[in-house]
Order: sequence, then structure tokens, then C-alpha cells
Amino acid sequence: MALLEVKGLTKAYDQLKVVDTFDLKVHQGELRCLLGPNGAGKTTTLDLITGRQKATSGIISLNDTVITHWPEHLRVRHGLGRKFQVPAVFKGLTVQQNLTVAHNRTTSPIRNMFVLRDGAAQTRVRQVATQVGLARRLRDKAEELSHGETQWLEIGMVLIQNPQVLLMDEPTAGMTAQETYKTGEIFNSLKGSHTLLVVEHDMGFVRQIAERVTVMHMGRFLAEGTIAEIENDSEVRRVYLGKEGKASHA
Repeated sequence: MALLEVKGLTKAYDQLKVVDTFDLKVHQGELRCLLGPNGAGKTTTLDLITGRQKATSGIISLNDTVITHWPEHLRVRHGLGRKFQVPAVFKGLTVQQNLTVAHNRTTSPIRNMFVLRDGAAQTRVRQVATQVGLARRLRDKAEELSHGETQWLEIGMVLIQNPQVLLMDEPTAGMTAQETYKTGEIFNSLKGSHTLLVVEHDMGFVRQIAERVTVMHMGRFLAEGTIAEIENDSEVRRVYLGKEGKASHA
């Protein structure tokens, strides 16, 4: 049984269907990549899954519970975590404080003060910081981090909430090649123990992490399979990968 499933998911603006009867199943412990050219409907699909946008029709299920019409905050409580394309961290706080706030899921300064002193919570903070490669930056302010490190911090802020499914929207955007590779190592370390749905354009990164790939085109399901199967699919090559089998970055 799929941990996350969407059936016939549609988002329409008048006659324009941005997502058109899209189906997807992601299983427990799987790392799934969602590909497609710009305008394919990938980010909108994540918006619909998280409740940021309302679906026109279709069904969204998480852990066998239909959440299609739930508000965004209830979906988070039920186990959805999302990282957006642009990092959203507290620049004036340290890495440790950012992770603590995310762990506590509250904006109350009094509650956060107590969590900062809580041994179990801080053990979890250090554990996640190690997972995302920021163990040595715990005392540094977020504004002092590189772009890649800021992305890793936000990944950590999602991860520390221990969601059932982590939704990652272009997590390597703006990264150097070295940072992108390290991000791939982070994601590979999460396989099995976490379930991830990753929207990405960088085919090198996808090759590094993907177990299974789903491709969208014009809001609809186009293909699904291993990275080798996708790269050799003639229709995928035509609409997305190009004649040489390389991803378009448009």
C-alpha cells in the first residue's frame, strides 16, 4: 500500500488545466523523483498535496487517510513536510536555534527557551545537524552560511519534524557542483528510513539519488520507471531530455 497517493488530481483555472488527472504512488521508505520541463505542473502538484492550493478534483491520501480537503496545517500535523525552492530560515538565529524552533513547531519564545535547555531535544538537534552536514556550524548564525549550507539547514528543519513524507522542491537550486553532490549524499543517507518526493531539474543529481522516477508533461503523467528506463524512453527524450538524453534547464 502506498504511503502517499494521488488519484485523478486536477487543478484547473477556467479551461486551463495546470495539473490534469495526475496519478502518483509513493511507498514507505522510497525516494521518488518527479521530473518534467518548466510548466509541467510539478510545483503545483506539491502545492496541491500540501494544501497550499485547492484541488479542482481528485483524491490525495496519506497513510490511507484521505486529506484532499484538509487545511495546510492539519496536513503538516498528519505527516507532510515540505522544503520550498527558496530557503526560508531565520537569518538572525544560529543553526542550533533554527533547528530547535523547527523541532518545537511553535513561535512562542518562552517555549523555545525551555526546548533549548531540553537534553533530548538538543540531542535530536545535533543528530539532524550531523545528517545534513552542519554539526560544526551549530553556533553560527544562518546569515553566515553559504547558499548550499542554507539549503541544508532548511532540509534539516523539515527533517527534524520527522514527517511521514518529505516533499523537496528543487533542493539543489543555485548550488555549486560540490554542494549538489553532497546534497545527493544526504538524500541517499535518508533512503529507507524516510520517504521523499523530490522535484528536480538537474539530471546528474537525479542519477545520483533516484530509485524511481515519475515524469510529468503538460500537467499529465507521461512515464515512470528507473532512471535508465526514463532516459531511454523515446517520448520522455522528445519532450524533456532532448536528443542526447540530457536534461533541459529551461
